[in-house]
Amino acid sequence: MPRVSTRAQKNIYQQTREELGLSRERASELLGTIPPERIERIESGRFAAHPDEVMCMADKYGAPQLCNYYCANECAIGREYVPEIKVKDLTQIVLEMLSSLNSVRRRQERMIEITADGVIEADEVEDFIAIQEELERISITVETLQLWAEQKLSSGEIDAQAYEAARQRRKA
Repeated sequence: MPRVSTRAQKNIYQQTREELGLSRERASELLGTIPPERIERIESGRFAAHPDEVMCMADKYGAPQLCNYYCANECAIGREYVPEIKVKDLTQIVLEMLSSLNSVRRRQERMIEITADGVIEADEVEDFIAIQEELERISITVETLQLWAEQKLSSGEIDAQAYEAARQRRKA
């Protein structure tokens, strides 16, 4: 049984590794390209993880949420443009999606009024921003659903071969 750190503030990389019951040495063997010392430096916050290291951890740990976390919190560009996605259960994701879609459907006429002339007038700005915010909620919910699917594929709860075959059929 690997030793578990008693450090109060563990970052997501350490939490994920420990949830899998991996020592740094065992994690290094699993990852193949990251030595235990580098893992310790990333987990302690002394060094920032590189994108390729995060992708490797996400893949080998079966934790795709690590990529979103990295982009939303550690990447200079991502901090500006990528929202952090919180892991949720499928029911909550679907209900949030339906709620947002219903809201946009109710605002559809107003969006047409605002944009028909190609100009956002001063008295239309508030409504326009509200519609943008609702569309952003839809976008985040779509990303949440994608992350949920990636996690289920990674854990084997969704048959990866059947999933990929269905995607290929839909592209054809």
